[in-house]
Amino acid sequence: MLPGHLQSLVDELGALPGIGPKSAQRIAFHLLQAPPDQLRRLSDAVASLQEGTRLCSRCFNISDSELCAACSDPARDASAVCVVEDPKDVIAIERSGSFRGRYHVLHGALNLIDGVGPDRLKMAELLSRLEPEGITEVILCTNPTVEGDATAAYLARQLKPLGVRVTRIASGLPVGGDIEYADEVTLGRALAGRHEMDG
Repeated sequence: MLPGHLQSLVDELGALPGIGPKSAQRIAFHLLQAPPDQLRRLSDAVASLQEGTRLCSRCFNISDSELCAACSDPARDASAVCVVEDPKDVIAIERSGSFRGRYHVLHGALNLIDGVGPDRLKMAELLSRLEPEGITEVILCTNPTVEGDATAAYLARQLKPLGVRVTRIASGLPVGGDIEYADEVTLGRALAGRHEMDG
């Protein structure tokens, strides 16, 4: 039995993704013993999160200004746009250091069962960017799920007639993975995404 205020904090922390009841309790007890200035900084950061964060007016990534860091960087290749489902995907790709173009965040994937059609995603906004920005390649980087694949296929059908190069990220075996442990779908994708080896 926890006192009311502490239990309320544990309940709120436990409602966050990835935090179970024990982790929520550990964090709550840590905060209970934290210095007041640390609690104030945490409280201020949480309070200002939604006020200080917005969507980039060009690509719909999270930002603290009109344009996100990728869109406002003149050194980036404006002709290549990587389309992702979620802002977290941008972070993952940026961490890889393998892409120097711009992004477009759909904020979801097609899922007709849940009522998520093209009009609920930032698809029209993507199409409207092509000509004004001189985009020549659209890289479809949606998740390798049924919904992600459906989203990529739908976008490819919309984009192909517009004269841009449409590519899809390869998917398959992770580096260091053993073939014997791969499931059939992953192994099939790895074989389908094979490429020529230099001699």
